[in-house]
Amino acid sequence: MKAFDSWPKIAIIGNPNSGKSSLFNILTGLRQNVANLPGVTVDVKKGTAEWDGNAFHIIDLPGIYSVYPNAADEKIPIEILTNVHHHLHPDLVIYVLDITQIERHFLLVTQIVDMGFNTIVALNMSDIAAERGIQINTAQIQSYLNCPTLQISTRLHYGIEALQNQINQSLSDVPQHDHSSLYSLSTEEECIVGKMDSFGNISPYFKKLIAHHYKWLTHVSDKQFLDLESAAKQCGFSDLQFQVHETMERYNGFLPVLKSAVSPSKISENLTDQIDRVITHRFFGPVIFFAIMFLVFQAVFAWATIPMELIEKGFAFSAEFIGTILPNNWVGDLIVNGILSGLSGVLVFIPQIAILFFLIAVLEELGYMSRVVFMFDGLMQKFGMNGRSIISLISSGACAIPAIMSTRTISNPKERLITILASPLISCSARLPVYAVLVGFVVPSSVKYWGFNAQGLVFSALYLLGILGVLLLAYVSKLLIKSEGHSYLLMELPEYKQPLLKNIFTTVVQKVKSFITGAGKIIMVISIFLWIAASYGPKNSMLRAKESAKTEALQKEMNEEDALQLEKSKLLESSYIGHAGKWIEPAISPLGFDWKIGIALLTSFAAREVFVGTMATLYSLGAENAEQTLRQKMSAELKPDGSRRYDTATALSLLIFYVFALQCMSTLAIVRKETGTWKWPMIQFITMGAMAYFGALITYHIFA
Repeated sequence: MKAFDSWPKIAIIGNPNSGKSSLFNILTGLRQNVANLPGVTVDVKKGTAEWDGNAFHIIDLPGIYSVYPNAADEKIPIEILTNVHHHLHPDLVIYVLDITQIERHFLLVTQIVDMGFNTIVALNMSDIAAERGIQINTAQIQSYLNCPTLQISTRLHYGIEALQNQINQSLSDVPQHDHSSLYSLSTEEECIVGKMDSFGNISPYFKKLIAHHYKWLTHVSDKQFLDLESAAKQCGFSDLQFQVHETMERYNGFLPVLKSAVSPSKISENLTDQIDRVITHRFFGPVIFFAIMFLVFQAVFAWATIPMELIEKGFAFSAEFIGTILPNNWVGDLIVNGILSGLSGVLVFIPQIAILFFLIAVLEELGYMSRVVFMFDGLMQKFGMNGRSIISLISSGACAIPAIMSTRTISNPKERLITILASPLISCSARLPVYAVLVGFVVPSSVKYWGFNAQGLVFSALYLLGILGVLLLAYVSKLLIKSEGHSYLLMELPEYKQPLLKNIFTTVVQKVKSFITGAGKIIMVISIFLWIAASYGPKNSMLRAKESAKTEALQKEMNEEDALQLEKSKLLESSYIGHAGKWIEPAISPLGFDWKIGIALLTSFAAREVFVGTMATLYSLGAENAEQTLRQKMSAELKPDGSRRYDTATALSLLIFYVFALQCMSTLAIVRKETGTWKWPMIQFITMGAMAYFGALITYHIFA
């Protein structure tokens, strides 16, 4: 087998909702990772595949409608395709085309073929076409495009083996492209193409495409840029004019072929149309959407209860067991009360996160999320956004970072900026651990209303509050941010289809894996830092804490176990981390927070989920019983007046704080990258911080 770096690169290209990502999942399975390029809905995904003793790199490019991009995400495939030196530039292109939408999907394949790529056309959804009585003459399509063409079904895995065989054949016998084209260059285009010798031996259409995009393509050198600037003036090259001309000529060329090769559907109204009459109804559509979201949040709590309890008990048992076999020194204390406690505080919430990702993936696979974009476009426009913003906002339920990257699909700069600013207000998966711990102090898990889990209702209310925050911030931003013109939503609603369990499973595994590795690294570092800062302190302060604990224990005639517990608590308060907490306590005490909560607020600026890991570490260092769960330790915490530290008022105040606060350095960094300035992330941070502080302040004093 060839060396890894020399494996052939195969790019999967197609329109959005054509099934290309399903094909990618089939070919690669779990051998996938995200390339060093941005986005979730705009990710470039990489994977490896092997069959018949051959190995390949498989690349899933974002869906595009043509080689003339309108949004930032559509520029990514063009950047890769037009740069022969790019590390993802393909040796072979698989163009995935939806047979049921063949006229709309055919424009791009003619452009890809004209670029001179070694191409295979995969006519997808052949099973749906057969159900509707659509017949297609594959040989006629193949003859017109002059490249291998075959029918497949990613849903039924039909034709996959034939496709793999064709890949082997196409790569072993690469045809020499004769540079003939399905499109005739105009005189002006031929003129500028003739002046592009420095771009090498590529097809005239390839050169013409670079000429259209040279102003933003990063691989065009300074000299080439200046040469093209000069050539464009000399040749009278007009970008928009020739794009329109090309599109019309291509349609005029291939429509007669398609009318001859493809028989129309024998069904006047299919099941998708019938469902859409209800799902996208002006009144019932939004009602159904909110009902679905409500059930999703209920499921996150109801389904995750048992596995969470098992994981929690498992960590508690592990901490007790490991504590007995490790030496009673700083190493054992660091592992048990530092690293293990910090990790257990977050990893216990994997079931909830997995369930959330699973349900969202099911909705995406069904084709429902595109309907959500369509339904809410009008509402989003009133708040300065558009229908595509709803996908970014829903994606924020997983993580704000890829959600912000996915705003590249929004072409209007003002609407994109407003969506970027508002997206972090949607409660992300990193808030789940915080909510799950604190909601239990607001309402017991056994309480039910109208048959619904009360904690799930509170959880839904927190998400709803975040949504209201989004609308408020977006509306204010709409009034303050100036813009030219309005955007218009143009998108294709895919057919409803049965979800592929393999796709869903792959998505959940990748997302959970990303959460574990991403959060785990941060928590590991912070847990070690916290253990050091909480185990050591100013020498005199620590000595006074020991003496104070000893004196108090004698006065109260405590037994040995209670005296040791008191000493640990005093030492923690006198440590470096205790001093830091005491320093910020005056600012947060009006919210009902003490110095321990203050430390957790500071550390969770690295990532919100670190709050729980920090609390787990602090309470492990200050507690005697390692086998107790975090909830039990927090429940036992008392205020100086003897009342519960985590009463309803304090828990609600903390929840409101975390609904609004932008406690994620990675989010600030990505906003800086996407906006190109620190101005907007700083405005975003201050605005959300003010919403969090004053929201928590009001909440605490209402319920105190």
